[in-house]
Amino acid sequence: MKRAFLILFVLAVIGGGAGTYYLRRGGGEVQINAAPISRGEIIDTVGSTGTLQAVTTVQVGSQVSGNISWLGADFNSIVKEGQVIARLDPSLFQAQMDQSKANLLKAQADVARSKADVDRNRVALVDSQQKYTRAKELSAKQLITQQDLDSAKLAVDTADSALQSSIAAQNSSQASVVQAQASLSQAQVNLDHCTINAPIDGIVIQRSVDVGQTVAASMQAPTLFVIAADLTKMQVNANIDEADVGRIRPQQNVTFRVDAYPGEEFQGSVAQIRLQPVVVQNVTTYATIINVPNPQLKLKPGMTANLRVQIARRADVLRVPNAALRFRPTAEMFTALNQPVPPEAQGGRGGNRNAGGQGGFGGRNAGAAPEPATAASPTASTGPVAKAAPSASDKPKAPAEPASAPSLQARGGGTDGAPGAGRRGSGEGRGGGFGGGGAGGPGGTDGGDRQARMLERLKTMSPDEQKQFIARMKERGVDTTAFESAIAPEPKGKGGKTTAKGGSTRNCSASLRPSC
Repeated sequence: MKRAFLILFVLAVIGGGAGTYYLRRGGGEVQINAAPISRGEIIDTVGSTGTLQAVTTVQVGSQVSGNISWLGADFNSIVKEGQVIARLDPSLFQAQMDQSKANLLKAQADVARSKADVDRNRVALVDSQQKYTRAKELSAKQLITQQDLDSAKLAVDTADSALQSSIAAQNSSQASVVQAQASLSQAQVNLDHCTINAPIDGIVIQRSVDVGQTVAASMQAPTLFVIAADLTKMQVNANIDEADVGRIRPQQNVTFRVDAYPGEEFQGSVAQIRLQPVVVQNVTTYATIINVPNPQLKLKPGMTANLRVQIARRADVLRVPNAALRFRPTAEMFTALNQPVPPEAQGGRGGNRNAGGQGGFGGRNAGAAPEPATAASPTASTGPVAKAAPSASDKPKAPAEPASAPSLQARGGGTDGAPGAGRRGSGEGRGGGFGGGGAGGPGGTDGGDRQARMLERLKTMSPDEQKQFIARMKERGVDTTAFESAIAPEPKGKGGKTTAKGGSTRNCSASLRPSC
C-alpha cells in the first residue's frame, strides 16, 4: 500500500511539473535579457593552446654500455656543471685499459730491439766497407785474387741490406707503439665515460635508470637524465592555425592560464614564429614560441597553457555584447513590450516588398503620389469608375486586387487604358509581399508578373493543395486576399455576365488579371 501511494505521489509530482512547464510555455511569455552599453577596453585576440617547457633542456646519456653501479642525482635534484651524477661498472673497461698498457710496453720493447739491430747492422756495414777498400788496394798490387775482391764487395752489399731491413723493422715497431698508445687512450676514454657528469647547471626533471640497470649504447646513446637549465625562464610552444598566423608578430603580448592556477593569469610575449608547418589530419599549424617569466616557479614543464595572443587593444570605447549584434526581435517581443511593431518585423526578415510601387498602369491623375488600393478601388484615380464590361474571352474574370496591392498610378498623363510612363518599383526585403510598380509599359510589373504566375499555378491545384498553399503563404506573412478571392466562387451579374465591382476592363492590369 505504501509503495503504491509513493508511486502515485511521484507520478503526480511529475505530471504537475510537466503541466506547469507546458502551460508556461504556451502562455506566450517573452523573456528578453538586457545588457547595458558600457565603456571600457576591448582586445582583439587569437586563441590557441600550447605546452610549457624549459628554455634549455639537456638529455644526459651514456656513450658506453654497462651496468649502473651508482646514482648521484634524483628527480628535482639541483646539480652543477661537472658534478658526478652516475657511474657505470668500470671493471670491463679497466681490463681493456690494462691490456692496452701491456701492448704499449711490448711495442716499446720491439722498438728498442729494432734499434739495437740497426746499430749492429750499421757497424757490420762499416766493417765490410773497410775490408772492401783494403781488398781493392791489394788487388791493384795483385796481391790477392779477384775472387777475394768479389767476396769483399758481396759482404758490403749484404751488410747494407741488413741495415735497411733493421731500419724498416724499427719504423714498424715505432708505429706499433703509436697504435698501442691510441688503444690505451681509447680504453682510458671508455673508462672515464663510466663516470657520468652534469653538463650544465640546472635541475633534474627526469631520471630514466636505477642502480643495477644495464644500458646499451650500441646504436644510440640511452637517456639517463633530463636536466632543465633554468626554470625561472620558460617558454610556451603553441600551435597557431594557418588562418591566424598572418596576424602574429614578435613582441606581441600573450596572456594564458593553466589548470593548476585557474584564477591566475600569466603574461608572456611572442619570441619566434617557426616556418616549419605541422600537418595533423589536414590541419596546418605553425609552432610559435612564447617567452614566459617564472620567478615564483609556479609553472612546471609540460603544463597545458590556454593562451590568447593580443593582436590589437583599444581603451575607453563603447562596448556592446556580441549577442546583441546577433539579436533579431519578433513581433511577439514588440507586443510584450507594448511597442508598435515595425513593418520589417511583420513580413519576415525583409519587410514588405510593396514599397515604391509607382506607375506602370494608365490613369487619369498624372504624377499623383501612390496610395494603397482597396478591393473596391484597384487604381488611385479620382475619376468615376466604370463598371466592368463583358469580356470577349470565355475565361472567367480575375478577382479584384487585394488590399495590400500597391497603388498603380501613372506618372505621365493619359486617358483610361493608355499606358503610363511609369518606373519599376523597388522591392526591398525577403519575406514580405509582392512588389508593385510599373515598368514603363502598358501595366506590367515585376511583382505583379510573379503574383500572376502564382495565381495561374493556384488555379491548376486541387482544393486541398490550394488550402495548403494559402496556409504556407500566411505563415510567411504574405497577404493572401488575392489568392483566396481567386479560389472563391465568383458572383454573377445580370444576364449571366461576370463583373468586378469597382473594376475597369479597359484598365485591367495584365499582372493581376491574366485572363483579361
